[in-house]
Amino acid sequence: MEQELLKNNFERHGFKTSFFDTKKAASDYLKDQISGKKVAIGGSVTAQEMGLYEALSEKNEVIWHWKKAGREMLVEARSAEVYITSANGVSKTGELVNIDGTGNRVSQTLFGPEKVYFVIGNNKVCPDLTSAMERAKQIAAPKNAARLQVQTPCAKTGVCVDCNSPARICHSIVILERPSNGMEVEVVFVDEEMGY
Repeated sequence: MEQELLKNNFERHGFKTSFFDTKKAASDYLKDQISGKKVAIGGSVTAQEMGLYEALSEKNEVIWHWKKAGREMLVEARSAEVYITSANGVSKTGELVNIDGTGNRVSQTLFGPEKVYFVIGNNKVCPDLTSAMERAKQIAAPKNAARLQVQTPCAKTGVCVDCNSPARICHSIVILERPSNGMEVEVVFVDEEMGY
C-alpha cells in the first residue's frame, strides 16, 4: 500500500487518515477511538469481516440493519453520532466511490453524523477515479448482488450490464471528493484484502 501517497492525497482533500497492517489492529483502533457513542454501521462486508459490531458494542450503542432488519433500523441509524462503512472503490488521487440501492449508506456519509469512518482494504485502492468507478461497478456491485441473491444479470454473470432490472441494487453513485461541511471523515486503510 502506498501509504505516503494516500496520506498526502486524502489529507490534501480534508480527510483524516490512519494506516494499519491488519484488520485486527484497525478494529482495536476503532474500539479505542469510539466510546459512549451511538454508532451506526452501513451495509459492509468489510465491517462484518472485522467483527466491528461485536467490538464496538462493548462500549457503545450500535445500530446495524444486518443484525436487526427493517426500515426502522435504517431510520434509527440517521441519529447516530458516528457512522462506519467502507467504499466500493478508492482512488489513489483521493476520492471515495460508493454505489447504493436504498441510499441509506451513501446519505449517512454526506450529512448527519459527527464523524464517519471509511474502513478500506488494500484490494479497493485503484490508481485513479476512473478505475475506482470501474471497480465499484464491475467488481463490488456484481459480488454484492450475488451475495444478496437478487435476480439481476450481474448476480448471474458477474458482469455489470447497466440493467433496468426491478431487483437492481445500483441506484445511487456517490463520489466523495472531500468531507461535507461540518463533518469529520477518517479513512482507515488496512493492508489486507477485505470486503468487495
